[in-house]
Amino acid sequence: MTAEIDDTYAEAFRSIYAEILITARDRRWLGHAVAAATGNASSTILCDCEAGLDRYVGPGDSPGVAAGANQAPAVVVGANQGPAFITPDGRPGAIVQFHVPRFRKDRVEALGRVLLVRVSQNVLTCPTAACFNLLDTAEAFELGRKISYFGDGYQFRDQRFGRPVWVLPILGGEFVMDDRFGYREGLMGGNLWLMGVDEDAALLAAERAQAAAAAVPGVIAPFPGGVTSSGSKAGSRYKFCVASTYEKFCPTLRQRLGADSAVPPDVGSIMEIILDGHDLPAIIRATQGAIAAAVETPGLVKISAGNYGGRLGKSFVYLRPERQPE
Repeated sequence: MTAEIDDTYAEAFRSIYAEILITARDRRWLGHAVAAATGNASSTILCDCEAGLDRYVGPGDSPGVAAGANQAPAVVVGANQGPAFITPDGRPGAIVQFHVPRFRKDRVEALGRVLLVRVSQNVLTCPTAACFNLLDTAEAFELGRKISYFGDGYQFRDQRFGRPVWVLPILGGEFVMDDRFGYREGLMGGNLWLMGVDEDAALLAAERAQAAAAAVPGVIAPFPGGVTSSGSKAGSRYKFCVASTYEKFCPTLRQRLGADSAVPPDVGSIMEIILDGHDLPAIIRATQGAIAAAVETPGLVKISAGNYGGRLGKSFVYLRPERQPE
């Protein structure tokens, strides 16, 4: 059985984002650094940013592009295989994105604070980790210089891996990181709603959708496991809440709300994935990949998305590809 694909769109809005490369001795410690650096960053409703893993790269991992010394990434092609991502130090790496909504007046300062706190407290502290910039932009944060003060006067500049870096003596050895970390405009708020007959069906569909979206470079899904079970609406009957449960789409409120309920018949659970990324084409590719991966999930009734009629963002991600403008 194939689920219905709603004739609607997800409404994405502009962000500014930074993109960093974390490397470590092995996948175990790399995973610890990524988990810590992207923690408590599911939603900008109350978190300081939305952050997540784009993809693992480097030895034994997914295709990508090479990170040059303070240059735009360049493609390196291996024999009989696709582009390979070569990390500066040749170790396993992970690309991580941090997004702040562009509508924030203090967006640049806020993103700078996000990077300072998360890199210094969660990457610097992780055994064997190093940190590199991936965005070669005119505007950038001098993050390496700021974090280098942790060296208490023993920090120094050096040339490592063909690039200028800061080196901080630490108890575990040395922490190496770039100086400048760029940022540019991106998009937040792409989304899909997976409506199943029960929780198991909705969650399985969401897991399939998230896995497919995660395979698209340049996109992150910031919620735990890339999935949220508590999709929200803007505002609340309580003045101190900026967002609240979307009661019209809560299956357990169907009888209480009556005609005001928007939950389709036979739907007992709705899971959502949120997608942030480089640009609209990347989020469109991730959305279509997610739909294709989930649409035949047993027990999935419908795939839909949330929007505010264009009041939040001007980038529309149509679920039906024929509706997407050229």
